[in-house]
Amino acid sequence: MGDRNYAFIDSQNLNLSIRALGWKLDFGRFRKYLTDKYSVSEAYLFIGYLPGNQALYTHLQRCGYICIFKPTLTRADGITKGNCDAELVLHAMIQYMKYDRAVLVTGDGDFYCLAEHLHMMSKLKVLLIPNRKSFSALLRFRMFRPYLRYMNDLETKLGYKKKRPHKDETL
Repeated sequence: MGDRNYAFIDSQNLNLSIRALGWKLDFGRFRKYLTDKYSVSEAYLFIGYLPGNQALYTHLQRCGYICIFKPTLTRADGITKGNCDAELVLHAMIQYMKYDRAVLVTGDGDFYCLAEHLHMMSKLKVLLIPNRKSFSALLRFRMFRPYLRYMNDLETKLGYKKKRPHKDETL
């Protein structure tokens, strides 16, 4: 039996970083990629909960993600916030004894302490950075260099492809 690797995914950082590259992530293909490339058996996706997004959440769960929801708040200026950083760190520690190594998917420096702890305990497999051009300097420290992998060149593998209509113009 191989390693039990779990992924902990900062969905907000992942989504915004990939969109800044000019493409949209196909979450189904990404889940398969995590399994094939990093032997991820469980993928925890941390996401703010909005009542109107139930179809998205159902899709993500069907793709094989374990969704951890954070209630969102809409500020007076209309911006909705649902920061999931604490939930990601907490779940990485709750599940700590169940996995051999962790794949952290984020470019957010708020996860420095978690990445450092996992490194010190030999439990960090990969720091998968969504955008090589834009991620925290805290994750660029020498101790993390062997773990850094980037998603910039994965559009052909992981990008969402619009379905072409059939000759009769139906989907």
